[in-house]
Amino acid sequence: MKNSGRFVAAGIALAILIAIGAVYLASPAPDGLESTALVVQGDKTLTGDAPPDAEVHEADAGRFTYESLLPDYSLGGAWGRPGEILALTAGILLMVLLIYGISRLVARPAK
Repeated sequence: MKNSGRFVAAGIALAILIAIGAVYLASPAPDGLESTALVVQGDKTLTGDAPPDAEVHEADAGRFTYESLLPDYSLGGAWGRPGEILALTAGILLMVLLIYGISRLVARPAK
């Protein structure tokens, strides 16, 4: 049990180190989900039209909107890079706690 605790601690430390590195190495250009949101909003186009049977749900007339708790993995513009590191670290720790809680529920002995 002692070794598994060290293994988990090392994994969390490694995830936080990767998060810190990602703040400095990640591309500022939107990609993945953010890029897709820009396409849906009409702020970015691809080379072809959407299929006629595509399901697009819009919040406003002609616009897609969403709000994020930690937009762009940051705590806001005033925080800068330290805010991004804090946001990523908070996300990592929140996920660790969530996974730990779920695993405790699943591994609970049957009565």
